[in-house]
Amino acid sequence: MTALRNYILVTASYWGFTLTDGALRMLVLLHFYALGYSAFKIALLFVLYEFCGVVTNLIGGWVGSHFGLKITLSSGLALQIIALLALALLDPAWSEPFSVAYVMGAQALSGIAKDLTKMSSKSAIKVLIPDNAQGTLFKWVAVLTGSKNALKGAGFFSGGILLTWLGFRASLIAMAVGLVVVLAISVLSLPKTLGRANIKVRFSRLFAKSREVNLLSAARLFLFGSRDIWFVVGLPVFLAGSLGWDHTEIGGFMAFWVIGYGAVQVLAPKLLSLCLGDGPPRGGSASIGSFVLALLTGLIALGVGLNLSPWVTVVCGLALFGVIFAINSSLHSYLILAYTETDQAALNVGFYYMANAIGRLIGTLLSGMLFQWGGLDACLWVSAAFVTIAGLISLMLPRGNTCRFS
Repeated sequence: MTALRNYILVTASYWGFTLTDGALRMLVLLHFYALGYSAFKIALLFVLYEFCGVVTNLIGGWVGSHFGLKITLSSGLALQIIALLALALLDPAWSEPFSVAYVMGAQALSGIAKDLTKMSSKSAIKVLIPDNAQGTLFKWVAVLTGSKNALKGAGFFSGGILLTWLGFRASLIAMAVGLVVVLAISVLSLPKTLGRANIKVRFSRLFAKSREVNLLSAARLFLFGSRDIWFVVGLPVFLAGSLGWDHTEIGGFMAFWVIGYGAVQVLAPKLLSLCLGDGPPRGGSASIGSFVLALLTGLIALGVGLNLSPWVTVVCGLALFGVIFAINSSLHSYLILAYTETDQAALNVGFYYMANAIGRLIGTLLSGMLFQWGGLDACLWVSAAFVTIAGLISLMLPRGNTCRFS
């Protein structure tokens, strides 16, 4: 019962953070697009957010294994509160270069916060789930990951609504107040030793990973880079500039996409069991999913380039992309824990999400650059290339049972 209670507390804290993270991204994107910023300048606002995730995941995993996941989880929530309040102080009278630099700095804090919180929450599952429970592990990984993305989608929608109803500054203050409550519950309720390694690991061990962890991390880099190349800047700017959608419509569509994506992740174990039977998934499943996704992305890019109906290509096509991507993402999230010893969960998960953050950083930069250069179809073609590389790397993952429960 104690493990279940701690799982609920960790998940609830992650949920609270995720709502503000999704809303913040939509607030910043739509607010600065309305001010006349180009696609590339909007992408720059998120560069430090993604870059700080690279460093945070790497070092955060080591800190979590040494001092416990309660420290990293609470630190992430606290930094998000600071970032929200800092952005609330943004003055429209400031010059554009200073405003961009200021927002990039605040987003850097938010990026650190996001990856501290995510690494802590996902590492905690490995610690709290009993040993030799492979099916249970996959189920609870899927529940946490899927529910997180559903709430992030709700955050996208909330960001569009809040910007319309309350404005930029009041929305940020309201979110900060809500997170203060979440932080207080986390600090008062979670045990100090959660996720702390029994044997201290030298800092030099951060990069000394097993072959399967290295391969899966590399595949993750290209998988998430493929999504963010079109999702971060290209899609919302396309919806606003080419289709004339307003803030609420854009936030609503992106919310629907991410909520649906999260729902599919929750169902991923059942969906995969239809093809795999009762056994847990293996590395081969990740390669097949990536190649299917690459084919679909190429077809969507072709449709956009031929000026086919945006409702068929962009709306329906990217909805199907979300379904396949969600299953792939959920499978990856399971495999990294399956390839990891319990005592090294924070270290390996931190390293893995460092690769995830590198992919997102590259995807964010390319999203703004490619859209400004060649529109949404350019973003999609490069996305197809990225996910093809993810599939090729996944071909080298073990096909047998390499799950490490100890």
